Amino acid sequence: MFRNLRFYRLHSPWPESEEALSAQLENAAFEPCGPYAETSSGWEPATGGAEDPLCRRVSGADLLRLRTQTRIMPAAAVTEALEERVEAFRDRAQRDPSRRERLQLKEEVQAELMPRALVKSRRTRGFCLLDMKLIGIETASQAEAERFLDTLRAALGSLQVTPLVFKRPLGELMTRIFLGDGPRDFRSGRECRMQDPAAGTATVTWLDIDLNDPDVRKHVQDGLKLSRLGIEFGDIMGCVIDQDCVLRKIRMVGLDGVDDLADEDPLARLDAELALVTGNLRRFVRALEGPLGGLD
Repeated sequence: MFRNLRFYRLHSPWPESEEALSAQLENAAFEPCGPYAETSSGWEPATGGAEDPLCRRVSGADLLRLRTQTRIMPAAAVTEALEERVEAFRDRAQRDPSRRERLQLKEEVQAELMPRALVKSRRTRGFCLLDMKLIGIETASQAEAERFLDTLRAALGSLQVTPLVFKRPLGELMTRIFLGDGPRDFRSGRECRMQDPAAGTATVTWLDIDLNDPDVRKHVQDGLKLSRLGIEFGDIMGCVIDQDCVLRKIRMVGLDGVDDLADEDPLARLDAELALVTGNLRRFVRALEGPLGGLD
């Protein structure tokens, strides 16, 4: 259901019911791009049904879906039309356009082409765990997560959130897990990224390799820092986690039974998958809290 996730703690009130939240999301419901708009974002039914509520509440988790529609204007098409416009300017003025005039010509071309441009939609799902006051957004990109939160803020009127942070650095726990000294529920996977603190942004990435190999571990023991680590959490999920608690390549165990519901009842499948995934994520975050001293 979620391939990547960024987490935020919720510090402001949240609507008490699915109906109340759906009603507030209507304040920023999705509307298609107008003929002269480059992009349009808004909320659409989380279930995918055109007439369904904008929120779906299952097992104490509210599922939301943001739709962003963008007009696609190929750069080559703009360049070709601009050259024709510049040539016409030369014939008329008997000189080349200045930098400012060329920019104005480009803006004219873009304005004329905009209504004829094709549109493409991107959808970003998110959820709120009511008991933990925690928002998860289906992206590894901070900019995309902030767009999600800004649109949610526009719908709710106000929204106070902060990135999920623990009292102790997550990197410390990642190192313990990597070296085989972490909590029993965590073990390293087969992927990691290391960074040399003395060399700025220089990194080395290990993919599909046994991280228990002494030759691999030696790099961290000699001073390299882990910036990402593939981990397995019990027998319920695996992911790649970074120092900011961004999860990538999330893989959930136990979805086979959920897949069997796909043909019988898509909504039942969605509910079952949401309950299983958010339940596993609750356990995962709570398991991190213990060795990291709780949330900051």
